[in-house]
Amino acid sequence: MKTSKIEWTEKVWNPSIGCDKVSAGCKYCYAEVFARRLKAMGVEDYKDGFTFKILPHRLEEPLKIRKPTKFFVNSMSDLFHEEMPFEYLNMIFDVIKKTPLHTFQILTKRDKIMSEYFSKKEVPSNVWLGVSVENSTFKKRIDSLRKVKAKIRFISFEPLIGSVGEINLKNIHWAIVGGESGIKARPIKQIWIEEIFRQCKQQGVAFFFKQWGTWGADEIKRNKKANGRIFRGKEWNEYPKTLSLAKEIKNNTLQII
Repeated sequence: MKTSKIEWTEKVWNPSIGCDKVSAGCKYCYAEVFARRLKAMGVEDYKDGFTFKILPHRLEEPLKIRKPTKFFVNSMSDLFHEEMPFEYLNMIFDVIKKTPLHTFQILTKRDKIMSEYFSKKEVPSNVWLGVSVENSTFKKRIDSLRKVKAKIRFISFEPLIGSVGEINLKNIHWAIVGGESGIKARPIKQIWIEEIFRQCKQQGVAFFFKQWGTWGADEIKRNKKANGRIFRGKEWNEYPKTLSLAKEIKNNTLQII
């Protein structure tokens, strides 16, 4: 299990891989490109490319790490993919429950399946549960997320390919914003980031700016490393305040809508 280059996590854990496109943000999926590369390299797990499959031999990987770690779960898939057996999801969450020292960041575009799975189950306290919102069309995913009783709820506005407009961030704790990368990347506009930033500050949500991506603040296309991740003159690496939130939950002051 390798250290991740994703700025907001530490390691990735992929107990399943492969996916299918469900919305506009999927069009130039980085994971699909990476899966093809791994297949060409002869990596056994990716012999079928980006076809969805479960990988039981990876289930126990977090159990072998003794240092508290933030894991992004399924960076190469969607944990709530339509072909994911709920029985296997149960096994994944059993591992999560056995490793309370770790934090598991789960991000999905399949909010309906997420809601169905947790309708009769509790979200483990060491899980941060999130949805992707790439433009205003998919803000409805936030409403689904808000109804799930997770300790930390977050939104990934990445790749941000359009304005999201006004957003209700009640009971949302963290927002990640980032532009698309790659040869065919679609542009990101500074005004779209500004509207999310403003609403995060107004509504008390931690703000994390991941990257400009292929298109810079000046709307010029170049290498994403050259564009960097400076916004408003600095890097924004805010995380949700888990300790104070835990106290709120304990005191029953957090109202779930």
